[in-house]
Amino acid sequence: MEERLDSAVENAGRIDGSSGKAWFTEDRFGMFIHFGLYAQGARHEWLQNREEISAEDYAKYFENFNPDLYDPREWARRAREAGMKYVVLTAKHHEGFCLWDSKFTDYKAINTPYGKDLLKAYVEAFRAEGLRVGFYYSVIDWHHEEFPIDAIHPQRNHPDAIEINKSRDVRKYAEYMRNQVTELLTNFGDIAVIWFDFSYPNREYRGLPGKGRNDWESEELIGLVRKLQPNIIVGDRLDLPTDGNHPKDLATPEQYTPRVAPTAQGKPVRWEVCHTFSGSWGYYRDETSWKDAGQLINLLIDTVSLGGNLLMNVGPTGRGTFDARAEDALGVYRDWMAVNQRAIYGAGASNFVAPNGCKFTQVGNRLYLHVQTWPFRHIHIEGLGGKAKYAQFLHDASEIHWLDPEAEVDSNIGVAVGNGILTLELPVIKPNVVVPVIELFLKD
Repeated sequence: MEERLDSAVENAGRIDGSSGKAWFTEDRFGMFIHFGLYAQGARHEWLQNREEISAEDYAKYFENFNPDLYDPREWARRAREAGMKYVVLTAKHHEGFCLWDSKFTDYKAINTPYGKDLLKAYVEAFRAEGLRVGFYYSVIDWHHEEFPIDAIHPQRNHPDAIEINKSRDVRKYAEYMRNQVTELLTNFGDIAVIWFDFSYPNREYRGLPGKGRNDWESEELIGLVRKLQPNIIVGDRLDLPTDGNHPKDLATPEQYTPRVAPTAQGKPVRWEVCHTFSGSWGYYRDETSWKDAGQLINLLIDTVSLGGNLLMNVGPTGRGTFDARAEDALGVYRDWMAVNQRAIYGAGASNFVAPNGCKFTQVGNRLYLHVQTWPFRHIHIEGLGGKAKYAQFLHDASEIHWLDPEAEVDSNIGVAVGNGILTLELPVIKPNVVVPVIELFLKD
């Protein structure tokens, strides 16, 4: 790691502390929502790509889209109870379907049997619960008539793909995107985050080139975004030049936790990992790779301990509900965050090195030891000897004692404490918490 950060507050200050973006490293935990026509297929949000479904065959999802149980107030309530502070919803995914009443396409929710704008209700509901609102907008569009076929397009193996592309103009598509982004950033009030997804300039396939900044006209697009919403946080997937004229707002590792905190040009950068409860972003009825409680909580801990945010995804069903597995996963976060949230909000990386099986987060002079692997009786922490004035479990504020390094030690059964080490005495039985947290109050 090129530079360790003492806390999230310090991280925010080094990155963008004077702007309206500093909230991000305080909130630490958000909800991602992938919702679109693919929810009805219920077998991965890329099903149109994976199965090379033609526009004509994919139309059945548009013609039958009717999430009659959609209640964004319920979504928002569950997000808030889970401890999430902000949300990002797919206003448009790669399939090109729009959840709002865009003036620039007929391929939108109000033209389906559902017949309503889903985005307006979403914005109102989540703001009412006190959450910041964000949008995901795919720069890929498998429905738009001017979007050239490429390596990840459902028609990539069409025998006339190259010939079809001769009548398509990506510049017209780039203009379409700017028009829609203008709607999103003009008609819904202050937007906290916009996720553009994604670029692949080097992914050539059978004579079909990939797409990147020249296709998206990314510099013009980002300029528009900055003009419309100066304080918005923008994801890093537009393939913008790294010449210093476009500082990275947000690094976005996906489906893994970095070993060290990401940097940009060797300097700290605001970052956020995004993960799924299972292996897909969209609703997948038959998927079995759902994460257990320990994995869910440790993803949050591991991320915040490096100074990052976690954006955890839910894929609603075709009727607009969170299924029972998603509700259970959100319940894991709800129960853990109810008693451990002060080890997360406003927290970040610590200069102290955590012992094996543990992670540190820190807020000012409070150091939080997340015990991910429960030991037998003792935890030895290098470098903390003489620096703590009190210790307690965070979930119930019960005191934790530590051993006196000056005490006389029996050579057979005694625990010797080395110089500079803090040795905590723990109960043999792990508390009934997925990952117990010990709050250490450090001396000034």
